[in-house]
Amino acid sequence: MSNLNRRDFLASAAAGSTAAALVASGQLMFANEDEPKKSPLDGLPKGKAEHCVMVWLGGGACHIDTWDPKRKGDATGKDKQPGSYYDPIPTAIDGVQVCEHLPQCADILDRFNPIRSTHHEVIDEHAAATNRMHTGRPTSGTIVYPSVGSIVAHERGPAGEAAPAYVLIGYPNVTRGPGFLGAQAGFVYLTDTSEGPNGLSRFDQITDERQARRERLLSRVREVYREKTKGDRRIADYDATVQEALRLSGPEFMTAFELEREPADLRNRYGGEFGQRCLLSRRLIERGVRFIEVSHNLNFVNGTGWDTHNEGQLNQHLLIKELDTALSSLVLDLEEKKLLDKTLIVVATEFGRPAKFDGGGGRGHQSKAFSTVLAGGGLQTGKVIGTTDELGMAIVDHPVSVPDLHATMHWALGIDPTKILYAGERPVPITDGGMPIRELFV
Repeated sequence: MSNLNRRDFLASAAAGSTAAALVASGQLMFANEDEPKKSPLDGLPKGKAEHCVMVWLGGGACHIDTWDPKRKGDATGKDKQPGSYYDPIPTAIDGVQVCEHLPQCADILDRFNPIRSTHHEVIDEHAAATNRMHTGRPTSGTIVYPSVGSIVAHERGPAGEAAPAYVLIGYPNVTRGPGFLGAQAGFVYLTDTSEGPNGLSRFDQITDERQARRERLLSRVREVYREKTKGDRRIADYDATVQEALRLSGPEFMTAFELEREPADLRNRYGGEFGQRCLLSRRLIERGVRFIEVSHNLNFVNGTGWDTHNEGQLNQHLLIKELDTALSSLVLDLEEKKLLDKTLIVVATEFGRPAKFDGGGGRGHQSKAFSTVLAGGGLQTGKVIGTTDELGMAIVDHPVSVPDLHATMHWALGIDPTKILYAGERPVPITDGGMPIRELFV
């Protein structure tokens, strides 16, 4: 027996005589239009996280060499036996292992949720896969979809008066951008933790009084020009960007980038430049930034970053150790400051790597089964989601799509992943049919 809303039925041009016959035979009935529709989210406790830090492993981090170890392979022998490149070690979650180069994260893995069954269908194209992981949708020729960070910025806004909603620590890219949501859901970015965002710092000779005079004059000029260009989205976006830059140029936000104010032992604990990016994330959270993406694709560490074809595999452990040091320090630092339950940490990458080694001893691309990791955020941590087969090549149970991952992030932050946004008059759900991972909330 099928239920159908009467308005939906009448609006369907394809209903025709087939639908009439179904009604006559009793095989199709109209739902009570006054009865509220049930949501698949009913009964699922909404998350209460206030912030999100997304650690981006650009290049495609190998899941079986990090969070989902399998039997050890051989990249150098004549037969190149498929398998993990490193030995596994036990963790704080009973019966769960990770790579030997993640010992600090292993000791606190009960604060984490490894998701070993993430998947999508984009394999060969880094840019397309990166876009998929950030927007949750395929690239479209008719619409530019917003990134998950921009959606969070749009829905929640900044958590502090002197902070932007969204900060990108890394190189800017359209896949991280606001798409049809416009500039107000965009990001502030920086590439150097010691300097902060370009263009926001005042010169020393610009006093508060001089700055105020400049802003008053600029305000009049902007007002006149806005009147002349009413309805021009480009001008409105530019004007919003100017307004945001002026708001953030004061000392309350800019002091976040003065990392030397932190104790030396804490800075050392976080490690090098990537670690300092993670430390800066904590300082930005304290000032009210809602969503932060931290890029960890510093190619000089192993020559290739996480794109471990050929010889990049040989020094992959250097990247993994950096990740271990910085990520564990961020989790413990947030926990010590009572911010971990309020901050969802997401470790993501564009795809994983197959168990088989290539001719140069590295690995190709794989997207049908790979790992992402969540931590904190008030989730039911200490649970591993999904299982892959003996070589991490296929998902055995509990597949998690990218829309499901995004829905989990949104729900943890108190955002309804089924809500409809609008690109002009075109309705676009926040996620492409994604549902939160139920086990993480109950």
